[in-house]
Amino acid sequence: MTPKTSYKPYILIPILFIAFGFSCGNRTAKSENEHINSTPAAIISEQQFNTLFPNRDKFYTYKAFIQAINEMAGVKIKITKRAYQALQMVRTDKKTGKSTVVRQDEGFNEDWARSKPDSVYYIDYGQFCHETDANINKRELAAFFAHIAHETRHGVNGKFDDGLMLKTEADTSQPYVVANDEYPPVAGKKYYGRGPLQLSYNGNYGYASHCIFGNKETLLNKPELIEQNAVLAFKTAIYFWMTPQSSKPSAHDAITGKWQPTAAEKAKGRVPGFGSTINIINGAVECGKGDDLQNMQDRIGFYQHFLKQLGATDNNCACSCGKMQAYAY
Repeated sequence: MTPKTSYKPYILIPILFIAFGFSCGNRTAKSENEHINSTPAAIISEQQFNTLFPNRDKFYTYKAFIQAINEMAGVKIKITKRAYQALQMVRTDKKTGKSTVVRQDEGFNEDWARSKPDSVYYIDYGQFCHETDANINKRELAAFFAHIAHETRHGVNGKFDDGLMLKTEADTSQPYVVANDEYPPVAGKKYYGRGPLQLSYNGNYGYASHCIFGNKETLLNKPELIEQNAVLAFKTAIYFWMTPQSSKPSAHDAITGKWQPTAAEKAKGRVPGFGSTINIINGAVECGKGDDLQNMQDRIGFYQHFLKQLGATDNNCACSCGKMQAYAY
């Protein structure tokens, strides 16, 4: 395997379907509770999952993946930004309907923060692979699987059978710690890449903990939980996939077409599609450097492999980010 030089952003404001009988999408409208309680078999079977990841570490089980999807589907986040600085995060448990302010920055209610219109957006984790079009859902899952396979692979280039083999990045000697007033690192803890999307840096750990648990302390105090609990590991991957980061859209919105770039973004080569998901996840390392970069091509290869296996299509694939301007960290 060619050494991988992935680098994760740390500041957040962040199956086989037709071929294997996959059923995700083209559903009639459901209540949120019905959505949350969807049976695992309605998404992907264990046999199908195992076929897609034949050499996976036994840590990454089908049961854990489905449980993570179902539990994250019960979470909705409302983010309100004031004066582009002060932030409030409200976490809603969709099963109970209870909403809780889990983060509110100092000064949020002061006059200077109220001097400009609020910027509000929502993150509904239940929308993961749950849009209204079946092919879009297949495409999204193929894209998600492509990235988690690339991030955790440990095998031979081009075989596409080596995903979900690593629980952490290969080099765990680096602490991945940066100054962060809201999510300060805990002494003695390291925040190197863990889980299917290799969550990295204390800022991401704290933000993920707020979204998943409703508090920042759980993952800041015990980052090692991600490599000990497979359900949590998959939850962090779904969290990262669905959550916008500062000026970046979410990978979910980029691959489903819900994000539409401004004229300024188009001028930088940014368009909806798989290439933009690469830019969101690891753009500074892999994007804007031409179409021959090994890591970018590996992700594209996995995507095309999973599309085929899932019976999905992406006829107008904007797969490469080689000519896109990378997002700033």
